Amino acid sequence: MQTVLISIHLIVVLGLIAVVLLQRSEGGLGLGGGGSGGVAGFMTGRGQANALTRATAILAALFFTTSMALAILSHRSAAPRSILEGTGTSQPATQPNAGNLLDTLRGQSGGQPGTPAQPGTPAQVPETAPAQPAVPQAPQSR
Repeated sequence: MQTVLISIHLIVVLGLIAVVLLQRSEGGLGLGGGGSGGVAGFMTGRGQANALTRATAILAALFFTTSMALAILSHRSAAPRSILEGTGTSQPATQPNAGNLLDTLRGQSGGQPGTPAQPGTPAQVPETAPAQPAVPQAPQSR
């Protein structure tokens, strides 16, 4: 249905462009019946003005009608969305026994998770030497 309506809409648009270009312009520079243009013998005088004005009005009404119909069709096909849809399923479930960040840090420093640190007792830090950065090799000239 929407494809048929779009193709009708495009035909109406092309017809509207053609009819507007055929009308006599105020400055005499258009494609209309004024001057020595190629379409001067197509219609003359008042008949041309009435027919082109009537055709323009009909095509403009068809243009607005098809535009509104396309807007309504696109609005009906779009499902309403909520910001809160799927918020519970997108995040992984946390384990209740995992503990918090403080317990994790205490476990890494050698203490038992869940036990508070004793005041006055320094935290145990693993004794590792800092890694030496690698020296880049520069090309040698020969």
